Amino acid sequence: MPDPSRLRDSTQIVVPRRDLEGIRSSLESEFTVSVFTDGDRCRIIGSPVEIKAASEFLARHGVTLP
Repeated sequence: MPDPSRLRDSTQIVVPRRDLEGIRSSLESEFTVSVFTDGDRCRIIGSPVEIKAASEFLARHGVTLP
């Protein structure tokens, strides 16, 4: 059985909400992901393939991922 924390890491990205300012709509339209705002952070959830592509998109836009 897969480790739940590893699975979660491959299906979500958590970033500060301010990091998505100006690019959130592009992120949501280009990738099949859901973005949930929780206070001052956003949780981006999708399949492992979409999360990998979204991570690359975020990096190209200067978002540092943990």
